[in-house]
Amino acid sequence: MLEGWFAWFIVFWTLFLIAMFAIGGYFMFRKFLKRLPKEDGMSILDWQDHYIKETKHMWSPEQKQLLNELVEPVPELFRDIARDKIAGKIGELALQENVKTIDQDLIIRGYIIATPKRDHKFLVKKLDQKNIDMAPYKQLLG
Repeated sequence: MLEGWFAWFIVFWTLFLIAMFAIGGYFMFRKFLKRLPKEDGMSILDWQDHYIKETKHMWSPEQKQLLNELVEPVPELFRDIARDKIAGKIGELALQENVKTIDQDLIIRGYIIATPKRDHKFLVKKLDQKNIDMAPYKQLLG
């Protein structure tokens, strides 16, 4: 029978592993749900990729740089996912509005819509740092 500090180490290590597997499983399950096809036969991520592909030619280097600056507060591990989600929403808005190029207004609207409401305080802080007037976008922050 194990006794002393080693027994406690095994107990804590077991609990730690169970917690890490649970957290990893949660995120994997969320990704799995986003990959499931909807009624139209395409998943959320399929549509996101479609919008990015269809609007790729509309992005100027300056607009890509702005998007990269806006996602800087996101932890590096998740930054690519956040950038793709925001770019997909911007692409969706661009196709809905039949615009020829992606502009700053479209990027900011897509950024606000694609960002979860719990993160809007970080979003507003980043836009304030960039000296972007938030008045036209107050209704989106609701």
